[in-house]
Amino acid sequence: MDADNLIRMANRIGEFFEAMPDREEALHGIADHIQKFWEPRMRGRILTVLAQPDEAAQLRPLVRDALQCHAAQLGKVRV
Repeated sequence: MDADNLIRMANRIGEFFEAMPDREEALHGIADHIQKFWEPRMRGRILTVLAQPDEAAQLRPLVRDALQCHAAQLGKVRV
């Protein structure tokens, strides 16, 4: 999976959820969307991106926080 494409996709999801007034709900919404609609390899790759500071810096702060808070949920299925 191309990291740049996944970063763009995750950031677009984040843009939608940034409009939510409840930050915790937005964090959960981002993680839930990725869990439901991304295949396990995509989820594994975005978590790898999160672990690499240069790539993680390209993620919107809300997306980065959602991935960090819900990494266990997103990594449940084997990659």
